[in-house]
Amino acid sequence: MKKIRVGIIGATGYTGLELVRILKNHPHVNITYLASKSFAGEPMNQHFPFITGKFMLEEIDLEKIKSNCDVLFTALPSGASYELIKELEGIKVIDLGADLRFDDPSVYEKWYSKKPLDYDEKKRAYGLAELYRDQIRQVDFVGNPGCYPTCVLLSLAPILRQNLLSGKEIVVDAKSGVSGAGRKQEVEYSFCEVDENLRAYNPIVHRHVPEIEEQVKKLSGEEISITFVPHLVPMIRGILTTIYLKTDLTAEDAKKLYCEFYKNERFIHILKPGVYPSTKWSYGTNHVFISFVKDDRTNTLVLMGVLDNLVKGASGQAVQNMNILLSLPEDTALEINPVYP
Repeated sequence: MKKIRVGIIGATGYTGLELVRILKNHPHVNITYLASKSFAGEPMNQHFPFITGKFMLEEIDLEKIKSNCDVLFTALPSGASYELIKELEGIKVIDLGADLRFDDPSVYEKWYSKKPLDYDEKKRAYGLAELYRDQIRQVDFVGNPGCYPTCVLLSLAPILRQNLLSGKEIVVDAKSGVSGAGRKQEVEYSFCEVDENLRAYNPIVHRHVPEIEEQVKKLSGEEISITFVPHLVPMIRGILTTIYLKTDLTAEDAKKLYCEFYKNERFIHILKPGVYPSTKWSYGTNHVFISFVKDDRTNTLVLMGVLDNLVKGASGQAVQNMNILLSLPEDTALEINPVYP
């Protein structure tokens, strides 16, 4: 089989480096183009000695992308990708930012203060593989979901698809490792500020709220409000979402529903009631673990989901989407065991 030529823009951020790590072990891939604004013109291993191989970092160049890439991953801040990728034809594009995530561009404009021109002309899919695999196969442009939305939506999807909510409100308490913020220099992400500390940030107004709400409506067919409060925890990787909703399902009912819904999914693991997921179980992998407990007194089902924010929450899911786009086995290069403990 001819090797697939793959490029990465934003190759020296956390998600870009994670893409390089995964793709170097992909049997059908050659990494042919790596772009970095910060280190263009320099060898990658000069700054990241753990990346073996002779990779030169380059400026962003549309002509080089067109001539050297079959697939392009864009790991750029939201708003930076769309103007670039809208000029590309004949190349599969997977954007790890927010620029291709929304069905309604006015929602993107409201939350990101940017108006994507000619957005409706791009045939795109939301890249949550377990829910939209068939749509992903038919497009050239994929909007890779955010890390929090991936965990929340996979934890909610079976209940939403079956319309088994008793109310119209869902509460999400979410906790993430510091790498979810990217490679930042702001003081609030420094070691002394983060270590032995726990804090909420952007409660209610986090930019992942509209992404979650749009997909919740798409899955359920109803307007459902999401109360979302994220927290920064003193660890590098991992997301734990604890979700509270009203339903008549018991925990055992939920387990049966979820086991049937995800029975053919390689990366989704449903735990029996009484077994609660740990972020260490998914550390460095593309795997998701989901469990349940029911508060019969308040008729509240509590869902718990964990994943690695840099893998299933970003780069691993992006490679999973690439495999789907290219009709490769979906778990190619993603059979990674967790680092434990």
